[in-house]
Amino acid sequence: MRRRETQTIGDVLREVLHNQHLDGKLNETRLLNAWPEVLGPAITKYTGEAYIKNKVLYVKIASSVLRNELMMSREKLINSLNEKVGAKVITDIRFN
Repeated sequence: MRRRETQTIGDVLREVLHNQHLDGKLNETRLLNAWPEVLGPAITKYTGEAYIKNKVLYVKIASSVLRNELMMSREKLINSLNEKVGAKVITDIRFN
């Protein structure tokens, strides 16, 4: 007998992750993995450790010139990264 209210596997997984409160950490990991994809290999070469704490992305930047350039386009970066993940994961970026 076939059920009438079938769900896709993706929907079931999203529901389980949400119920177990794991979707936030998963989205943070996705955002960190999206960093090189959004910024490209040239900029990624100068970035070091990156982590998220309290909805703020902290990124270590080796070049002071690049740090200033990225600070000027901070809002665009936040929007691009959140859009890539499909959720509002970060609200600010801090460059060290």
